[in-house]
Amino acid sequence: MSIPLAVLGLSLLAANFLIEAFKPACSISIKFSDGKTRKRVPIKRENGQTLLAPLFRNQENIAGKITIEPHQGKRIEHNGVKVELLGQIVRELDVPGDIYERTTYPFEFSMVEMPYETYNGVNVRLRYVLKVTVSRNYGGSIIEYLNFLVHNYSPPPSINTSIKMEVGIEDCLHIEFEYNKSKYHLKDVIVGKIYFFLVKIKIKNMDIEIRRRESTVTGATNHVETETLAKFELMDGAPVRGESIPVRLFLSPYELTPTHRNINNKFSVKYYLNLVLVDEEGLRYFKQQQITIYRLPLQNT
Repeated sequence: MSIPLAVLGLSLLAANFLIEAFKPACSISIKFSDGKTRKRVPIKRENGQTLLAPLFRNQENIAGKITIEPHQGKRIEHNGVKVELLGQIVRELDVPGDIYERTTYPFEFSMVEMPYETYNGVNVRLRYVLKVTVSRNYGGSIIEYLNFLVHNYSPPPSINTSIKMEVGIEDCLHIEFEYNKSKYHLKDVIVGKIYFFLVKIKIKNMDIEIRRRESTVTGATNHVETETLAKFELMDGAPVRGESIPVRLFLSPYELTPTHRNINNKFSVKYYLNLVLVDEEGLRYFKQQQITIYRLPLQNT
């Protein structure tokens, strides 16, 4: 089947017209004043892709420039231009008018309160976003977003007690486990020992797990999601009475966050060490202990 060239030409023109009609009337770019020197860390987007986002801390200034550039031959008639630090502050950048050429607006949010750290979980996300809006009566407003991260740091705890607990089944099993402390920073090492005082069941293997429990509140409903972030085999085979198994687990390879306690009455994030024993019949025996995770100052995280 042949298509006349004139018809094909009209179709291409119509397609180009539609592309131009739905193309944004301008491009918007957001740049931080210290963008070249500010540290960037990976962040996962909703589509699963990873990008590098600028990193800030609580009480920092957030400043930079926003550039709006009309596409060639276009005029932007608008009802005002504003930048928002979502959940925090709005700054009006321009009164209603027209934009004929590339225009740059400086902005600054001083000493911004950002007490909560960025968090991406199963049912909840805590994020910080700069939003630029060119408001228009027709064609819809033109909006641009820029995500950034917030990490907040904690000094080492003044009191950091060790953990000692027992696991027992009457006349069958009696073990004691000990961890060197109960609070760990993100690059820390969990050090401990497992002592076997009584073993009358045939244990096949023993693992230690790091579990994250995320609790979110929606109305009167509390949702809890538990993830196993790490699993490390401590022993393969049956132990004997009097045996001691060392524990040494590095935290840095795993995607951990600090512990979050009742953030804005919306969610909490807790971490647990879970000791799991499996016998030859597949029965599982476990003991769980909560730990605290925090972020040390000047860490590369």
